[in-house]
Amino acid sequence: MAAKDTLTRYRRRRDFSRTSEPEGDRGRSSGDEPVFVVQIHDAGTLHFDFRLEADGVLKSWAVPKGPSTDPHDKRFATPTEDHPLDYRRFEGVIPGGEYGAGTVIVWDEGTYGNLSTDRSGHEIPLSEALDQGHASFRLDGHKLHGGYALTRIRTDDSSGREAWLLVKHADARAASGHGTPDPRRARSVRTGHTLRQVATEAEEKAEEKAEEKAGSGAARDGVREQPVRSTR
Repeated sequence: MAAKDTLTRYRRRRDFSRTSEPEGDRGRSSGDEPVFVVQIHDAGTLHFDFRLEADGVLKSWAVPKGPSTDPHDKRFATPTEDHPLDYRRFEGVIPGGEYGAGTVIVWDEGTYGNLSTDRSGHEIPLSEALDQGHASFRLDGHKLHGGYALTRIRTDDSSGREAWLLVKHADARAASGHGTPDPRRARSVRTGHTLRQVATEAEEKAEEKAEEKAGSGAARDGVREQPVRSTR
């Protein structure tokens, strides 16, 4: 039986003729270990998007304050729709009028190891652990390292919405009191750019494209308006 396509909701919300977000398919990571990515998204509200590869997609949560390196910080997380694996590379500006309109940068990325176990201590797949409401994993990124856990704390039966907590394990990579940096000053691990710089670059490219289009249009009009010379 074919695997369920969990990207339907993702695709339904987006017009790929307008947004540069990847349309994507279910797939496999190119590496031996599953990947994770943390993106900062300056949309209606500024937040972090935390994504873990599982079952050929990126399982995703919106984390308003972002992941913390301090085990005392319990970061609220709301599940969002599954994203394609290609989304881990996405950085840019989602145009106005589109779902999630705003600027996105890749704040951290890397691989992770599954630490989820059943009551007998045997490892279980991450997707199964998430279904059960508690998953543990070890991050190996540029900025985030060591153990973390995602735990479901509430399910609203009327709306189906869930509430989770993202918490750092108290291990050797924990750093009490450090928390998460200011997202407006944070830089992309891919380009070193801030949200403002990415937005400014997008605006400049859009202006250049508009000027080129206007220039070609004026050139065509000039050709049409040249007077026809008499051959007599």
